[in-house]
Amino acid sequence: MAQAHYSAYDYITQNNRKTWLLVLLFPISFMLIVSLACLAAVFLVGDMNMLIEGTHFLPQKLQPVSASKLSAALGFAWSVAIPTLIAAFVWLAISYFFGDKMMMSLARAKAITKQDAPKLYRTVQNVAMMSGLPCPQVYIIEDDSLNAFASGHNPKTASIAITRGLLEKLTPLELEGVIAHEMAHICNRDIRLNMLIITGLGVFGFIGEYMFRSGLYSNRNRKSNSKSSGQAAVLVLFIALAFVIFNYLVAPLIQMAVSRTREYAADATGAKIIHNPKALADALEKINGNSNVASLKGQKMMALACIAPPFALKGMMSTHPPIEDRIKKLRAM
Repeated sequence: MAQAHYSAYDYITQNNRKTWLLVLLFPISFMLIVSLACLAAVFLVGDMNMLIEGTHFLPQKLQPVSASKLSAALGFAWSVAIPTLIAAFVWLAISYFFGDKMMMSLARAKAITKQDAPKLYRTVQNVAMMSGLPCPQVYIIEDDSLNAFASGHNPKTASIAITRGLLEKLTPLELEGVIAHEMAHICNRDIRLNMLIITGLGVFGFIGEYMFRSGLYSNRNRKSNSKSSGQAAVLVLFIALAFVIFNYLVAPLIQMAVSRTREYAADATGAKIIHNPKALADALEKINGNSNVASLKGQKMMALACIAPPFALKGMMSTHPPIEDRIKKLRAM
């Protein structure tokens, strides 16, 4: 058992390290993409001075700054910053206070009491006690598939939902393994991390679209014979394109990689909580190929929370590592 503890701890540490390295890739890749966009714009225009002169929102470093230009620069900056901050605050508030209810609603999960499913409730209470966390609210999804997920921004407001199929087809030990995996997500604050990443991507998408529309609108309102205006539009559009590339291509790839590392960490943490990696490995063997939840079809953000993908996702855009690999690692503990 000591060896299993050491192995589980090793997996947890390794995947936590990978997670934070991947999180660091968000700002690094964003800065790199924006820098490349600016260089591409300069390459096409051939003169950064003309780009700066023609924009409303870049500082006029190489020429005297008039009051009107300074006002225009500040106006554009605030016109981007204020709506972005408001959007971020509103989205964070909605996610923070209503995210778990939204998830349960999307899954069509129903809250149950101890009287509704005494064995399930007792299992959740026992695993919560072993993990040192409060007992979460329990939900049932009336679906014959085998799946489960956790929600809630902190352990005090956490919930766990499992499908009817999971409850009926797993042995008590296998069910305990699944509950331990979901409690591990709560313990590791994975739900909060996903919430922050999703919110951040939403804000970046808003900024990119706003810049693109503002650049087009601003350019239409300039003098048609202004050479710097057209060159400035190139810079605005290239930066907007950088936002789009980051938000819809690079960031999702990083996000999915983060999700896969958190699944490995939750497997190891769950095995450590109940001191039985075999229980989750056996459960995953039954779940494999039977995890498609009808109510979650196409809900990619919900797929991040489930113990197995609720619909087909493959390759680098998969939210989960291959179940076969997860089972192999668990059996090696």
